[in-house]
Amino acid sequence: MKLVDAHCHFDFPGFEGRRVSELEAASQAGVVGLVIPGVRRPDWERISNTALAHSGLFYCLGIHPWFVAEHSTEDLDALEQLLSRQPDRCIAVGECGLDRLHGELTAQRPWFEAQIELASKFDYPLVIHSVRTHDEIHATLRRTSWSGKALLHGFSGSYQQATKLIDQGCFIGVGGVITHPRARKTREAVARLPLESLVLETDAPDMAPLGVAVGDNSPVYLRQILECLAEIRGEQPEYLASALFSNTEALYGAALWQ
Repeated sequence: MKLVDAHCHFDFPGFEGRRVSELEAASQAGVVGLVIPGVRRPDWERISNTALAHSGLFYCLGIHPWFVAEHSTEDLDALEQLLSRQPDRCIAVGECGLDRLHGELTAQRPWFEAQIELASKFDYPLVIHSVRTHDEIHATLRRTSWSGKALLHGFSGSYQQATKLIDQGCFIGVGGVITHPRARKTREAVARLPLESLVLETDAPDMAPLGVAVGDNSPVYLRQILECLAEIRGEQPEYLASALFSNTEALYGAALWQ
């Protein structure tokens, strides 16, 4: 069984001093790699250094909607310059997007659109953050004529919303939220969605699965998410793991974890 954590903040300081042990424990659970999303320009170097220090780790470059106020157009220019160089192990643009619960959408939207444009220009997939904005994300992708692939990370919407996003080129990120019985809408959605549209993620250290303390999430728990998904869908974990692995490589555009 081979699993890839499609979205994990493994560069965060909370993993300092224990990354090797975390990766070893995750490997025992079948995890062969992970993807580290970008959040802020000051973190990009740390993200790339973390990925390059370990086999199986890849990363994204982007500006998260929570932090747009900290950035200027110079940072977008710097992002464009970096992406134009096709840096080693950088495989997507993001984490970018919209968040209705953190800041103003009017301020976030230009940054999201600018990163969509860069991803299109340099032929990268997108990694999208969306909190209560799935309809707006879909509308923005349509308005900007997005024709690539994207990860709608941390999905917690309805089946109807997910279907529209899939039609717009999105894979749906399945994380720890599905392990919580109260998340009925999301559990029902992932049970019905086509398997070829799903990928696994932890969003560690956040988005903790059931039984894990807030802030203590880790790639180690990716297997728990897989087993929960198998139960929800009524499918064998081994069968799911193979399909989800293929989906993750299709999303990020290459055979990265062979």
